[in-house]
Amino acid sequence: MPYVRIWVHLVFSTKNREKLIFRELREKLIEHIKSNAKTKGIWIDSINCTDDHVYVLLSLGTEQSVSKVAMLIKGESSYWINKNKLTSTKFEWQDEYYAASLSESLLKNVREYILNQEDHHKNKSFSDEYTELITQLKEINS
Repeated sequence: MPYVRIWVHLVFSTKNREKLIFRELREKLIEHIKSNAKTKGIWIDSINCTDDHVYVLLSLGTEQSVSKVAMLIKGESSYWINKNKLTSTKFEWQDEYYAASLSESLLKNVREYILNQEDHHKNKSFSDEYTELITQLKEINS
């Protein structure tokens, strides 16, 4: 039996970064994503969200790809939000997402980063952070 441990830090946002994940929805959304992921064999280590995006630390299974896991989490959660009318307008996630693999040595730091998102975004917006991250990745890959 194969043993696979591929850690992925996955980040995705609401369509047009609309601030639709109000405080009352956050806890419900997090619990729903965790519960749904478990039924689909997706192992979530840590998850948190702000008003317009979600951070997930997960480990891929032997038959899973980042794109498939992202699609399953995003698709089902937006369906659930709309079905239960948990927002005043139609809820959608952006098609894009950020995903990066990481080593076991970084797990503690990434967990803390995910769990402290509200404090983190008091100083830097998601948009600024995302642009900075993509710029750094492009520099590394050039």
